[in-house]
This record gives sequence, C-alpha cells and structure tokens, in this order.
Amino acid sequence: MSKLTNKTYISILTLALIVSSCATTNKMTMGVLEPAPVYMPKDIHNIGIIDRSLPSDENTELDKLDKVLSAEGKNLDKEGAHRAILGLSDKLGKNQNFNEVKIIENANLRSPGSGVFPASLSWETVQQICDENDVDALYVLSYYDTDSKVDYKIVQKKIKNPLGLEISVPEHHATIFTHLKTGWRVYDLKDKLILDEYNVNQNITTTGKGINPVKALGAVAGRKEAVLEKSNTIGYNYGARILPRSVRVSRDYFIKGTDKLETANRRAIAGQWDSAAELWNEEVSNSDNKIAGRACYNMAIINEINGNLDEAIEWAQKAYTDYEIKEAIRYIKILRYRKENNRLLASQN
Repeated sequence: MSKLTNKTYISILTLALIVSSCATTNKMTMGVLEPAPVYMPKDIHNIGIIDRSLPSDENTELDKLDKVLSAEGKNLDKEGAHRAILGLSDKLGKNQNFNEVKIIENANLRSPGSGVFPASLSWETVQQICDENDVDALYVLSYYDTDSKVDYKIVQKKIKNPLGLEISVPEHHATIFTHLKTGWRVYDLKDKLILDEYNVNQNITTTGKGINPVKALGAVAGRKEAVLEKSNTIGYNYGARILPRSVRVSRDYFIKGTDKLETANRRAIAGQWDSAAELWNEEVSNSDNKIAGRACYNMAIINEINGNLDEAIEWAQKAYTDYEIKEAIRYIKILRYRKENNRLLASQN
C-alpha cells in the first residue's frame, strides 16, 4: 500500500474537521446514582452465609472425573468456594445496617455439582438454620465450579550451544483456560422470599513454558492463586448488590444555531454549566422555532444536572410539544426512568 501524500493527509484532516464542525450536538457525561439491584428489607439485621457448593454424595464420582478431565488442582473448588464466602463476608461486614454477619459451617447442605443451581431450600430448612444461628436472612453460595481446558503446543526456540553456535530446541508451552462459575441465592425468612438469584461467570487464563510437558504445566504456578483471588473478588462484589451504585451516563445537548448556543457550548466545555444555561434561557423565546426548541431541550439538560427532574421533564416536553424536537421524546423517557429510580432510592435509604 502506498504512503499517504502530504496533500492527501491534509485533505483527510480537513474533511474530519468539517464533519466535526457540522455537528449540531455535543456529548457530556455525569454521575448518576441508581437503586441497588437487590432490595434488602430494613428489618434484616443478622446475616448468615452458607457454602452449599460441595457436591452431594451421589455426584462425587462424576465430580472427580470432571476434575481429572479439566486439569483442576486438588481441592481447588473447595478452596475457591471458601474464598468467595470470605469475600462476601468481608463486604457484608462493612455494611452498617447489619449487626452481625456470620459464616455458618455446620449447615451440611450439598448441591448437584457441575455448575448448576440446585433446587431452592425449603422454608422449613431456612427456618431451622436461621433459628439455630439467630439470623434473619441467608446468603447461600448455591454452586461453585471451575472448568479448565489446556492448550498445549511445542515451539522451536533458538539458543546458543557451548560453542556459541545458535541452535533450535523445542520448548513446551501450556495455556490453561479456566471458566469459573458461581451461583448465589438470598433467602429472607420473615417474608419467605428469595430476594436474589444470581450467577457470576469469569474466565481466567494462565500460561507456562518449559523443556518438557511436565515443566510447562508446572510453570503455571499462578493459576491456583489467580482462581482464589478472583473467587474472593466475586464474593466481595456480590455483597455490593444490596447497595446503590454510581454509574456514568451520557447526554447530548445542542451547540449550533446561534452565536449564543456556540458561546454556551464553550462555557459548558469549561465546566461553567450555570453560565451556559443563562444563554440557553435567553434563546427559549427565539423567534426561530428550531432554535427555541433546542434551547428548551438544553434547559432540560441543565435541570437534570442540577437534580431538578420535574423541571427537566417540563422543559423536555416543551421542546417536543411546542417545537417538535424529536430527540426530546427519548429524553423524556430517560428522565421519567430516573425519577422512578430516585423514588426507589428513597425507599432503600
């Protein structure tokens, strides 16, 4: 392929600038607080955590075979599940709404193994466990499973022999792909509700190399620690599902049409949003309906930024109903969704 000439490069750059300068909107992002994915009733103060992931007796042999075929380390699933439980306990223990978080070791529950959800616990069983351990709700690791595949190959590596001559020798490379699967349930005893049923899957890749296959596989020393560390993180992050979360959202606002809209854009880029809104407000009565509609839309944007969702909805509605700004229809739905989320947030606090 021939190189671009200076003339061609300048033409492409000029075209890009023209396209950019013709854009009628600019994009901004802001942080938004969303309700927790899982609602935890306020009257739940004591939490029990149970590892139900160990396979039942009738599935033990199948589970052993699976371990051999997938090159899993000895007791890796058991240790990984324990680390996931510890991660969850750590996160829940930092929640000030809970008086006590305890790991229940003697529940003696089992699962079918092989990375599938078992049948949910009976409420009689939940009642018995909660009564014996003085807890209001149960977090249950319903299953934990690691499936592994080994990719093995031989490559030729050049080294120097004792005489200083370069020779080719075989080098064995092993890559282990581990698919980590976990499934969780949360049982609320008082209302007899399963508050959450959630699975988390993660992929972990580890590599090693050596002068023979044994050395290559043995060199994958970090695999076990990687699995255990990822398991701990999965448990810790799962404990955050009962907490509101902050996300970044993007919004487009109008920047073209009049000098005031362009000046307002420069102020917005500089972080002077209220100052930009002063110019937008001046344009809402512009004799040009398109300009007035864009200004109304932008007034919805500044009101959302300032947390005034009702006013934002009114401005967006005006942009659509009075001036036919098509973008306002979708924005109205977004604002109404945010308003409902705020209602849920208030109920969770």
